[in-house]
Amino acid sequence: MELFKLEIGESPLLVSFPHVGVHLPPEIAERLTREALLLPDTDWHLPLLYDCAGELGASRLIATHSRYVIDLNRPPDGVNLYPGQKTTGLVPVDTFAEQPLYRGSPPDAGEIAERVSRYWQPYHQALRAQLDRIRERHGYALLWDAHSIISMAPRLFEGRLPDLNLGTAGGRSCGSGLGESLLELARDHSAYTAVLNGRFTGGHITRSFGDPAAGIHAVQLEMSTIIYMDERPPYALDEVRAAALRPLLRAFLERMLDWGRRQAAAGSRG
Repeated sequence: MELFKLEIGESPLLVSFPHVGVHLPPEIAERLTREALLLPDTDWHLPLLYDCAGELGASRLIATHSRYVIDLNRPPDGVNLYPGQKTTGLVPVDTFAEQPLYRGSPPDAGEIAERVSRYWQPYHQALRAQLDRIRERHGYALLWDAHSIISMAPRLFEGRLPDLNLGTAGGRSCGSGLGESLLELARDHSAYTAVLNGRFTGGHITRSFGDPAAGIHAVQLEMSTIIYMDERPPYALDEVRAAALRPLLRAFLERMLDWGRRQAAAGSRG
């Protein structure tokens, strides 16, 4: 199976979906527990929720393989992005609920290195190629890294997670004011709680590709799955909640595009 699906648009925006894949290669699937095969930590339904991206001219990069094969939003050396806090690794060995993934021995260092080469590197090479293409055409590039997570995961955070968790690596992954503008937009929708650079400040993709000085501006949105789906198997999309959420997701992308155009215009006048 192909490692990702790439849809090329005409606008400066690229939307990345690193955790939506559900494919497990047979040689990996046969080693996993029954709980793991349910893929509970998948970012379910996100490409459907962001179906407006094509209408806005955005490109989309959609992973096809499960994060249990390898986590595309972790650094290749496996360093913890949140020192002092629990998280799952580059090649996870347990779920967010701390249930083991493997019935026998987990992958060793050699297998992890092989998975980095086979699965991790191609996705990141595609991200780099698309961002370079977009920047060459438009003079800048915008990256929206789309994620979701169960609303309550005691291993990772206390209580219920805010509905909308915007991350800009503390303001380092994008130009000044973009994160704050998106937070303002989120808070205008009183149905949802929202934070900027709270528990989730942006994963490896946001931190490594966001480079404002080079004209690449990256934002991560980690959404609580409870606002659009059933959090129990089979993880069905709730059409009513999803319909209420879609206009806000579109507004986020439109706000980012508008911000980029204003920055570009200001730069040309300068």
